[in-house]
Order: sequence, then structure tokens, then C-alpha cells
Amino acid sequence: MARVTQDFNFAGSTGAMLAGRIDLPDGRPVATAIFAHCFTCSKDYHASARISRGLAERGWAVLRFDFTGLGGSGGQFDETNFSTNVADLLSAAAALTQEIEAPRLLVGHSLGGTAVMRAATDLPSVGAVVTVNSPSGPHTILGKIAGKEAEMQRDGRVQLNVGDREMPITADFAADVALHDMASVIGNLGRPLLILHDPKDPVVPLAEADRILSLAKHPKSFVALDGAGHLVADQRNTGFVAGLVDGWARRALRLDGVNAPKPAGASHEGPVSVAETGEGPYHNVVTAAGIRFTADEPTDVGGTGQGPNPYELLQAALGACTSMTIRMYANRKNLPLSRVSVVVTHEKRDPLDGEVTENAGGKVDHFTRAITLEGNLDEAQRQRLLEIAGNCPVHRTLRSRASIDSHLA
Repeated sequence: MARVTQDFNFAGSTGAMLAGRIDLPDGRPVATAIFAHCFTCSKDYHASARISRGLAERGWAVLRFDFTGLGGSGGQFDETNFSTNVADLLSAAAALTQEIEAPRLLVGHSLGGTAVMRAATDLPSVGAVVTVNSPSGPHTILGKIAGKEAEMQRDGRVQLNVGDREMPITADFAADVALHDMASVIGNLGRPLLILHDPKDPVVPLAEADRILSLAKHPKSFVALDGAGHLVADQRNTGFVAGLVDGWARRALRLDGVNAPKPAGASHEGPVSVAETGEGPYHNVVTAAGIRFTADEPTDVGGTGQGPNPYELLQAALGACTSMTIRMYANRKNLPLSRVSVVVTHEKRDPLDGEVTENAGGKVDHFTRAITLEGNLDEAQRQRLLEIAGNCPVHRTLRSRASIDSHLA
């Protein structure tokens, strides 16, 4: 399911404009969700963007935004605290309700996960909550500045090193932590809760996930994100999280089957969709026959190299069609063909005498198929199967002048 991303700004809890983005599916969303980023991250950090986009590709409308004083949002970070983060989430929910519909799902990463548990208690529309490498409360931030009490009393703030950034923790932030009884919040959440955590997370220890799990009442679930790291930056891990959250949340919210992408193996009806993901300048997600995969360009031309380029996809189409066509004929004629494999190469060469091309630069697209036929075939049978390869529909399409119409959707 293709998706689009739209900028979406709204007023936060302090009155500052918050910078947000809504990732939308192609068609009516199965439901709406909000993603809350980690303490010093942003809406565009890997985990925020990739998980939100992954959910959108699976049918969700997801709002992600920068908390006050972070990323592209207005306001001053040193004037914020856990309470303002929660209030920003409530503002986001109100804006999303007005734009599309009230959020049904809240997903939060690190302290963002703690904040969504707290915000859910004030959002009756929310039916399920997901935390990713989250602490059980904002008290964990104070633990990281232990021993700096004299500096806090003298300056009213201390600097907390988070990764490669220095973030100010103010006396107001420290005082605000005491206002939140997260044990009661988690114990009275009253909604299905999914806890995702890397057991070896060096920033938020597994003990925090264990505490959330012990405080929460059923229905609750825990999944270990082995090797994901605290920031969950790797695309394989974010893809896994998006798929897991989608399946779990559909069940928790009783949305099974609603706007679900066509399962693999279903009848191949409808178009193939291709949409940019924002992961790189040329990174696209292709949806065909209910299956999603990546198309990209190699790194030497500015891509990320995470998928085949368009010509490689074309080579794959020709190779697959050739193999299938040969197989269909061999089965129909009961030929002893045990296996077909095809290697397709492509180059742009100078035209031969009398050869006409419309390509820029006057080059001709030249494809070569190396076809391997395994089995107890005689020479005549092998030559006949080679001839049949020429009847491959994609081969015929490439040899003909195809008609292509384009219009703005």
C-alpha cells in the first residue's frame, strides 16, 4: 500500500507552533495513530520516520511531530518538562482529530513511550498503546544527573550528555517529575499495552521494561528487540517493529481485515504502485501482488543501494517471464525439464546498420539472456525451448512499441 507524507503544523501546549508530518496510506486509513519521539530525537529521526512510514504503508494514518523546542518546532527546550510533553501530545491528538479523526493508537519511543502512557489516560479515543525502549517514568532522566545537585542548586540547571548532544535539565524539569505517579498511570492504563525493548539497551535498561510489564494489567505483551539498540536506527529493525505493531494493534483494536493490504498469493488485480519513502533521494517502496519491496539506485549515483534499480527490475521481469514461459510449455508437452534459470544482462550499445532507436544519445538497449535448462533433454527439445523463450510476453512487449499514457492523479 503506497503512502504519502504531508507537513502538518499545529499549536502546542505552550502556544508555540509544532512541526509535524502525517504519513498517509493510499486510500482511507484503517485508523489514526500518533508517534512520539525519544527525549532528544525528532519526528525525522530514523525510528520516528521509518516506523511511522511503515505503518502508513500498512494502512495507518500516523502523525509524528517535534516536541516544543526540538527539531523544527518553536519554543525553548529548557522551558519544557515531562508535563509539557504530555500536553503537546494532547494538542497533537486534538489537531489530528480535527484533520482526520481521533487517534486510536499511540506509539512512543524511549521517553516518548512514557509520555504516551501518561497521555492515553486523557484520551478516551485511544484503544491501544505501544512503547519502544521506554522507561517506566521520567525519573530515569534524573538518575542520569545524579551527583550534580550542587550545580543544579547553583545554576538552576545541569547539562545532560545524550549521545553527541548536551541537553539542559532544569530545576523545573526535576520538580515536575515528582508530579507524575507513573506506577498508578501504568496500573490503571486500562488499554492493551505492547512493550518492545532491546534486552541489552545501554540507555534504558531492561529492568524498566520489566517494571512496566509488572505494573500493567492484562492485556499486555512483551517482545524483545534483540540487537536493535536504544535508537532502533537500523531499517530492518524499524521494518520489523512497524509490521509487528500493525498486526498487534489491528487485533487489539479489532480492526482485523479492515483496509488490509492484499495478502501474497491473492488474485493479481489492480496496478503496481511505487512511492518514495524519504529514506534516500531515490528510495521507493513497490507494492505488487500484495508484496512490498524496495527499489533504489546504487550508492555511486547517490542512492542507498538498498534495492534493485529500474533497469534491474526490468531485467528481472524479462528473466522471470522467460523462465515461466519455458516451464509452462515444458509441462504442457511433458518434457523432462527439471529446472530453468535465466541470467539477464543489459547494456546500451551503438545501433547496427539500419537499426532505429528513440533513446537519448542514439544508443540501443540490448538485453542478453543466458538460459540454463536442466534435465534429460535431447538437443531438439533444448532448441525448441530456446525458441519458446522468444514467445515470452515481456520479451514481446520489449520488442514492440508499447503505448504509455501519463496523467496527474
